Amino acid sequence: MKYQINNFKIQPTEEHALEKILKSRYKLNEFSFKIIHKSIDARMKNKINLIYKLMVETNEEISGKDVELYKEPNYELLYPKWKDKRPVVVGFGPAGMFAALYLARCGAKPIIVERGGKIEDRKKDVEEFLNNKHLKPNSNVQFGEGGAGAFSDGKLTTNLKNPLIVFILYELHKHGALENIMYEAKPHIGTDYLEIVVKNIRLEIESLGGSFYFYHKFIKAERDGRALKCYIEGENNIAFDTNHILLGLGHSAKDTIRVLYNDMHMEMEQKAFSMGVRIEHPASLINEAQYGEFHEVLPPAYYNLAVHMPNGRGVYTFCMCPGGYVLASASDENTIVVNGMSNNKRDNINSNSAILVDVRPSDYDKGNVLDGLDYQEKYERLAFNIGSDFRAPSNLVKEFLHNRVAKKERSVKTTYPHGLIMTDLNKCLPKFVIEGIKWGINGFDHRLHGFNYDDAILIGIESRSSSPVRILRDKESYEAINNKGIYPMGEGAGYAGGITSAALDGLRVAISISGGTNNGK
Repeated sequence: MKYQINNFKIQPTEEHALEKILKSRYKLNEFSFKIIHKSIDARMKNKINLIYKLMVETNEEISGKDVELYKEPNYELLYPKWKDKRPVVVGFGPAGMFAALYLARCGAKPIIVERGGKIEDRKKDVEEFLNNKHLKPNSNVQFGEGGAGAFSDGKLTTNLKNPLIVFILYELHKHGALENIMYEAKPHIGTDYLEIVVKNIRLEIESLGGSFYFYHKFIKAERDGRALKCYIEGENNIAFDTNHILLGLGHSAKDTIRVLYNDMHMEMEQKAFSMGVRIEHPASLINEAQYGEFHEVLPPAYYNLAVHMPNGRGVYTFCMCPGGYVLASASDENTIVVNGMSNNKRDNINSNSAILVDVRPSDYDKGNVLDGLDYQEKYERLAFNIGSDFRAPSNLVKEFLHNRVAKKERSVKTTYPHGLIMTDLNKCLPKFVIEGIKWGINGFDHRLHGFNYDDAILIGIESRSSSPVRILRDKESYEAINNKGIYPMGEGAGYAGGITSAALDGLRVAISISGGTNNGK
């Protein structure tokens, strides 16, 4: 018999004895178990608990208020046979990956177009930029197989409630992520394992007849009689006849978004996005602030903080990377963009996070839907111009809060690869963003003591957390409003905000166009 035990609490120091404690509490002799869910309750620093949901298999009877019969989750989907022309998937980030994987299993033999390199080659291109400042505009932290999320912490946390998320986590694990992503409350893969997952998903798609065109860029699509023609350019310029183009562009494909709007006249709308900086603290400071006396026995600490300014504008932390690194993440020459990443163990000496401030259409609107793209680029170029060599504009928290500029780093040494240039951050961010960051630092310190640590480093600028435009689509069919056969999806289209939500969006589009269902077998 399989039972589910909910709300099973132990102290962090008892984790190694979980099986022994389980046996004792329920007076079991012969049994096996697995973890279904695990979270850390750190609301009271002097009484932190690990809270488990467990599946126990035994011939003995288990009873209690937290015990119920276990129901096996269903990780399978239906894959109806594809009976149309081969679909084209543009972009192989999370949305493109899961759309292409589903379509491949339907027998659609999808054609995948990716402007960057496959993950093995892309990794070399990224390392060349991080080590020598040689940027490849089409293969970098933003572009290439795996999307921008491949060089991140690989966080899989989402507020969305959808049964397909269980399928997504299962497939990520099946393709190389560690099993703990299936049960941890705040799962993450880590860049080192994301590389494996991305490659294995590609290999499965290829084994099912899918074709990849790396270092090729989507140029346009147009009607040729009843068929839809998709044009790409790269080593070869190719046109595909298809009836389905799935656009998983990512939020940095500004040139393609301009083509979609100006040349293909796709309907779009402005949307809010965010701008700000990365903040680096000693990981030990964050760990102790979150976990108190248990900080040495618990995994590197995570935080998620938000406040509102008196004018209602939101300030929040984003893509927090425990034990991580600050990355140079530009995709355009003469720009500065920063982001965070961490490997699976999250064992670096610093922890970092973005501090972001809401940017509203009213802040940048000059009468064109694409004004947000220009607004982003303006400040990314201002940030580059401060040093003109990929050094990131920076300041320390103490000086920043008192409108001064630090002379150099102190106790915290940055992980940003190209070095820092201490400066007044007003030179590369709007005034309201600077005010928001100050408000946020002080407000966050009330919830996480030490956040306003004098020597913590602020590194600019973070400007690519989401897209400033949304490509309009039908709510039911996911088809672009005025472009039949084209399906905008994921972050770049304005319908997702992270790995899991982007993968979910791509999967839903693929299920819809194949005539499938969200229900398992």
